[in-house]
Amino acid sequence: MKPEEILRIVDAIHRDKNIDKEIVFQAIESALVTALTRQYGEESVISILIDRGDGKLTGSRDGAEIDTQELSGRIGAQTAKQVIIQKIREAERDSIHDEFEEQIGQMVSGVVARFEGSTATVTLGPNEAILPRSEQIPGETYHPNERIRATIFEVRKVGSRVKIILSRIRPQLVQRLFEQEIPEIADGVIEIRAISREPGYRSKVAVISSDARVDCVGACVGVRGNRIKNIVEELGGERIDIVRWSDDLQLLVPNALQPAEVDEVLLCQMLGRGSVLVKEDQLSLAIGRRGQNVRLASKLCGWDIEIMTREELDQQIERAVTGFSSIEGLSDATAERLVGEGFLSYDDLSIIEPDDLMEMGGISADTVDKIVAEAEKRAAVAEVVAADARRVQREHDRVEKATADADAADRVAAEQESATQAVGLGDGSPAATQDEESLLVEENQSLAGTSPAAAGKSGSMASGEPVAPESSSVLGGNS
Repeated sequence: MKPEEILRIVDAIHRDKNIDKEIVFQAIESALVTALTRQYGEESVISILIDRGDGKLTGSRDGAEIDTQELSGRIGAQTAKQVIIQKIREAERDSIHDEFEEQIGQMVSGVVARFEGSTATVTLGPNEAILPRSEQIPGETYHPNERIRATIFEVRKVGSRVKIILSRIRPQLVQRLFEQEIPEIADGVIEIRAISREPGYRSKVAVISSDARVDCVGACVGVRGNRIKNIVEELGGERIDIVRWSDDLQLLVPNALQPAEVDEVLLCQMLGRGSVLVKEDQLSLAIGRRGQNVRLASKLCGWDIEIMTREELDQQIERAVTGFSSIEGLSDATAERLVGEGFLSYDDLSIIEPDDLMEMGGISADTVDKIVAEAEKRAAVAEVVAADARRVQREHDRVEKATADADAADRVAAEQESATQAVGLGDGSPAATQDEESLLVEENQSLAGTSPAAAGKSGSMASGEPVAPESSSVLGGNS
């Protein structure tokens, strides 16, 4: 292998495979060492060095210099070639891995190539990535040759290949779309502080502006909502709430719970929980469908949020003071202080820091342990009672639903019967025709003196066999 050939090979691999030249030089050196080791035996100590400037080869075996002619002519060419190819593939794999690992969390655009089950294979330039079903937005469908955008979720080496996993359900996708669609975010004037997301349904994005002249919420929405509209369309109609960020939780929590109106926020620092008071007519709006609004607000703020009305809070306070006071070792004053700090249940009391309880009530360590143990016992009993209540409620709901379904079926049957009777009262109905023919036959029999059989035959010939008209009833809406 001549020096100029080595330099040419290194340069070609560097340009074609985007592999650092140093890695290619090391791969060739390793290949030559492997080939010579197979020739001279494993016990030989062999070293090879390629000059990075002119490509000249130098080497030694057991401390003795190897003749370059021997180096280039006597080694197994095929073995060296195989080792070089293997090393280059490994270097290419490592290069691809490092390239995409740096892009984890970044958004990429690719084309759907094919499907393997529910997993989509997406081409990213010369490389392929996969979008598993678990990382797809619920309800979305993709088609071959369709261009999609996703974030790089995971990159790992699998044998000689690199497995690139994409995602469309992570909050990073929402953030990258905001950065792409809103110049103020890309320029750093507006900053995204937090994102909470339930893919395909709803997201909350908290933003803040470093320039008082720029309205962070208005800039994200855009004129007539054009900016946020593009993001919503990319996410398949997912609802996005833009929240004004504040370091003050008294301001952030009400913002996060929008569009519900909040009366008061009570923060329990020891538990990291906020009790939010709302009016009765705002309760369902604050909680959201299946608890979605309060759940996303909790993730956005980093605090547990409990929604209740003033009446419910008063009832909880009364129950908590009464319950805590009944525990041996807890005075009424300590119970009231615990409730004032936000401890409203036995479960809350069971996780209190012993030092905090000792300081709060001037209680000994042994008494604190007994109090916590008693609280844990009562919390377990309360959980069983609550589970039974939920079971009874589910059974009650099931019975109500079954009753409602039965009533609906009865109404449908009644409406169908009523419609059938209405059709039967009209002209030309089978019942009316049969009755009229019977009367005519009886009159003919009495007037003409004919036999019933003859009269029946005569009537049948005169009027023909009665034909029942088709009847139908249309029920509007679902019962």
